[in-house]
Amino acid sequence: MPRVSQDHLDARRHQILDGARVCFARYGYEGATVRRLEEATGLSRGAIFHHFRDKESLFLALAEDDALRMADVVAKEGLVQVMRDLLATKNGADWLGSRLELSRRLRTDPEFRDRWAQRSRNLTIATRARLVRQREAGNLRDDVDVDVLTAYLELVLEGLVSHLAMGLPADDLEPVLDLVEASVRRRGGGAA
Repeated sequence: MPRVSQDHLDARRHQILDGARVCFARYGYEGATVRRLEEATGLSRGAIFHHFRDKESLFLALAEDDALRMADVVAKEGLVQVMRDLLATKNGADWLGSRLELSRRLRTDPEFRDRWAQRSRNLTIATRARLVRQREAGNLRDDVDVDVLTAYLELVLEGLVSHLAMGLPADDLEPVLDLVEASVRRRGGGAA
């Protein structure tokens, strides 16, 4: 039997995650049946569950993948850039739907919340680390504790997610994000 390359396995995993993101966003966790996951990914049940133990593992992997991507952006450009990307992204609706489904599951499913808690710190860690680096470089205001600034930026992100989830207009939010960024920056400093 021929061996499948790691690149092929990685590509297949990303194909599954991309299709699952659309499916979970459209139908929610419960409504994302195996048949719908097959349709959204273009793959069979066997192919999907070869990579993921079960639907919850797939959902967790999707949420973790999103959190890692966001953490990468935060590390390089800051949490405000994540928010700007969310406003500009064509696939924002799929990410937003998955994010809302994650929030709902965290609120209603204690077992899921426990499993997710082990994975969810990446964004906070990346945000805090970026703010520490910015403070050390003299770009971040120094009259507010870094942990407070981290919580502030995370709350702004959650507010933006709620705003978008309600279908409110987002065309005029860039100046708001400019204000958020300026509020954590030392006068004349770099990006948050």
